[in-house]
Amino acid sequence: MSLLLDHGGVCLEASPGRLAVTGDVDFDMAAQLAEAGSGWLAEQLAGSRMELDLQGVEQVSSAALSVLLEWTRCARGAGIQIDSVRLSVPLLGLTRVAGLDALLPVAQTTSS
Repeated sequence: MSLLLDHGGVCLEASPGRLAVTGDVDFDMAAQLAEAGSGWLAEQLAGSRMELDLQGVEQVSSAALSVLLEWTRCARGAGIQIDSVRLSVPLLGLTRVAGLDALLPVAQTTSS
């Protein structure tokens, strides 16, 4: 596992086939997070399969959703298949309200 970003209580980790975020993503962190994840996605092989994991983001945040959408756009441009998107319960609720759950391969989320 590689640590791509650790700043302000937000961590971004990458492992083969997975990009994971923990912490409270706000608009101050969104640009750094989007850039770090997009850069890593650009280095992956076309045809790769990926999971985006935001289960560790407990604060409801449209900033986190904007990062997720940016990564999805970057993955599509790089020829990477997003197999699943894992969201925390609060983010899943926001995604549903925004109507994005129909556009993303959202995996079943369980509350802890």
